Amino acid sequence: MHLDSGQMSRAQALGALRGHYPEFPAGEVWLVGAGPGDPGLLTLDGLAGLVQADVLVHDALVDARVLAMARSGAQLQFAGKRAGKPSIAQTDISAQLVDFARRGLRVLRLKGGDPFVFGRGGEEILALAAAGVPFRIIPGVTAGLGGLASAWIPATMRGVNQAIILATGHGSDGEGNMDWTALARTNQTIVLYMGLGNLEAIAASLMRGGLAASTPAAVIASATLAQQRVLVSTIDCIASDARAANFGAPAIVVVGDVVQVRQQLLDAASRFAKHSASAPGALAPLPSENFL
Repeated sequence: MHLDSGQMSRAQALGALRGHYPEFPAGEVWLVGAGPGDPGLLTLDGLAGLVQADVLVHDALVDARVLAMARSGAQLQFAGKRAGKPSIAQTDISAQLVDFARRGLRVLRLKGGDPFVFGRGGEEILALAAAGVPFRIIPGVTAGLGGLASAWIPATMRGVNQAIILATGHGSDGEGNMDWTALARTNQTIVLYMGLGNLEAIAASLMRGGLAASTPAAVIASATLAQQRVLVSTIDCIASDARAANFGAPAIVVVGDVVQVRQQLLDAASRFAKHSASAPGALAPLPSENFL
């Protein structure tokens, strides 16, 4: 494989960190999770794929700074799917991946978050396997976990919850409705992907299942990015509060008592920062005007 001097330096750095440099064979598809947004959350193997790929088939939520890491001359092919907007059919995306690979190209299928968490990665792998196209899966940081951490909300907290439930706020055509009342009865943290559009109905179902109206809830928009916004409310008001604050996609919703821990962590961090001014970098930056 030929690399120019800029790519070679990146390859050498990745090799030193990784232990070896993962080679991207021609005619292969790498299914890569780009993380929730911030390029710093891209994995080393994901970066190795970016600097070698001939074509990037990417989703709408992949940050432009991540796409900018692609090697010079690589083709960028948009294949985003956004709720309520015209988008490419999944079968067509899978057919594109097969076609590119059969032409002998190194194909990077780049998805926001993790490709196997509400990312249709399983469908694409099955299509590649059926077509006899070799592939590799590179996990990514999913927004349901990375987004919570960036908003200072722990996914799990000893003494607060024993499990976390990841759920989609809307089902694909032909799928049955989620039994929200059953999820409510678990009394565990629930994280909703793509849930803003149906949040009022979901919240009502969760309350019918036994969740108290005062159950803490939060919406995290543009998680991990500079424009990240966090809205903290309760399950009975979260939908109306999100509308009033003009929250929109991409956003995740978290419901459960762990939301209350956020303020405790922020208070502790603020006290720590006041006593650690002489130690820059010892603490992640506190939320600023980008947070509610």
